[in-house]
Amino acid sequence: MTGAPPRVDIHAHFYPKLSRSQGETLGLAATPWLRDDGDGTGFMMEDDREYRPVQAPLWDAAARVAQMDQTGVDVQVMSATPMLFSYDAEPARAHRWAAMINDIALEMCAQFPTRLRSLCQVPLQDVDLACQEVRRSVDAGHVGVHIGNHVSGRNLDDPELIRFFAFCADEAIPVLVHPWDMMAGERMPKYMLQWLVGMPAETHLAIMSMVLSGAFEQLPEDLKICFTHGGGNFAAQIGRVDNAWHRRDIVRADCPNPPSSYATRFSVDSAVFSDDALRLLVAVMGEERIMMGSDYPFPLGETEPGKLVAGSSHLSTNAKELILAGNANVFFGLEGK
Repeated sequence: MTGAPPRVDIHAHFYPKLSRSQGETLGLAATPWLRDDGDGTGFMMEDDREYRPVQAPLWDAAARVAQMDQTGVDVQVMSATPMLFSYDAEPARAHRWAAMINDIALEMCAQFPTRLRSLCQVPLQDVDLACQEVRRSVDAGHVGVHIGNHVSGRNLDDPELIRFFAFCADEAIPVLVHPWDMMAGERMPKYMLQWLVGMPAETHLAIMSMVLSGAFEQLPEDLKICFTHGGGNFAAQIGRVDNAWHRRDIVRADCPNPPSSYATRFSVDSAVFSDDALRLLVAVMGEERIMMGSDYPFPLGETEPGKLVAGSSHLSTNAKELILAGNANVFFGLEGK
């Protein structure tokens, strides 16, 4: 690479070259698969519907690393596109599906073992199977697990999901939480509002469901959990939440401490896209709990991963180094692996 400080991107997606017949094994109403048009482009598909145009770095490890070289990214921690979570599938089918996706991810990473690392996915609709698969996958080489922010209408304070978090804490397995299947889609059909409004709201809901329910009180303090998209609306709205906690007993019924105090219990990525937003994020979370994340390779992501952090007017050199790579190396245990 260059003489610039190293950069580790912890929010980078892949979508393997799945055939339609492979997708049909899930037994879902809409079959996910990937159409490779053979010219470096293709489409993420749902049955015959073209869901999103994509390019080869989404599934081709060599093309991915070539782009990383162009943008100065040293290491990517890859996670499957949330479209592939398959939480609505029958658990045994979802388990086989997750294992297949996870094995493909390791095959991609094996081509560039110093540049690509991966997070597994699990059949979170069945926590026993999820624990089985996350243990198998981490033993095989994944550096953590990537999950959605809700499962079948259940938020992250659901007792079964807390049981999964407890397992990950006991096994020292880092967790990355990503929004998916956004709320109120019928009210946000245009202008990418599901991404612009729904994603931050879903992420905020995930964090607050854990904070206000007392979930963090039930979980070990050494649980490593990170929320993407800068934690959604958490930093901007924590003053409102603290105010409600102090004034209304129904808000603090299951939450013994001010909500802002739980910012020490989780991390977020840096995908906030403005220096003012980054300044607020650091003020709320602390520089040691933010990791560089770009949402690569999608159009709403940071096209030059780490540019915002590296060019920030208010971060010290040490803070930039922590956010660009140092925090991720510790969180995912990347150094020496």
